[in-house]
Amino acid sequence: MSDIVIEDRPTEGNGLIRIIRLNRPQKKNALTTAMYHEMVKALRGAAENEEIAACVFLGHPGTFCAGNDIADLVRVSGGQGIAEDILNFLKELAISDRPLIAGVDGLAVGIGTTLLMHCDYVVASEPSTFRTPFVDLALVPEAASSLLAPRVMGHQKAFELLVMGASFSAEDAAIAGLVNRTVPDGAAEEAALAAAARLAAKPRQAMLASRRLLRGNGEDVMARIDKEAALFSERLQSAEAQAAFAAFLNS
Repeated sequence: MSDIVIEDRPTEGNGLIRIIRLNRPQKKNALTTAMYHEMVKALRGAAENEEIAACVFLGHPGTFCAGNDIADLVRVSGGQGIAEDILNFLKELAISDRPLIAGVDGLAVGIGTTLLMHCDYVVASEPSTFRTPFVDLALVPEAASSLLAPRVMGHQKAFELLVMGASFSAEDAAIAGLVNRTVPDGAAEEAALAAAARLAAKPRQAMLASRRLLRGNGEDVMARIDKEAALFSERLQSAEAQAAFAAFLNS
């Protein structure tokens, strides 16, 4: 079975919900460039299908996403720069014309946390944890998180998450504004799908237009994605990063 499973689930006469499920549990849903490629296609396809009301990111019980697969990142980049499929995915998150919802159950690391900053509604189970160890890997934040996190949670909390690499509990994430709602263990998927169904039941064009007003034109977000990607690419070539990757892969 594919490492990314796409399902268009019907609602009660109100179109479809596109589920984008990370399906690599043996690797804690660590993302490869091939998985990024599939998610780009899924998001672009949703934008072209008028029947799709919202996209929902899901993982598996206990693991949402462990971040980038470091071995794949090193292999594909060759230490030269961020892969095109990764950059395309980050930009698709920023320009998505459909509401993005996430149901987080368990571990959310790196991109598993920063992609949530592009989501319109995030549900997390109470045992979930959120962490972005970019600096520990001698890298820098990505997905415009250096812009979006301070907006959502303020500079100090954003610094704690993105630079100090602190682990946030589901309660911490909710207080910081990263998560809309916490639910008991195992209930995140159902709650996220229910939220998507509520959106699908609303007058479609009014709902989409309202979302566009809230999000704005996104030019600053796209510019920050590019700026972060340039710095990320520089860091990939650094001796610090090469040493951090080697230590990680040998641990």
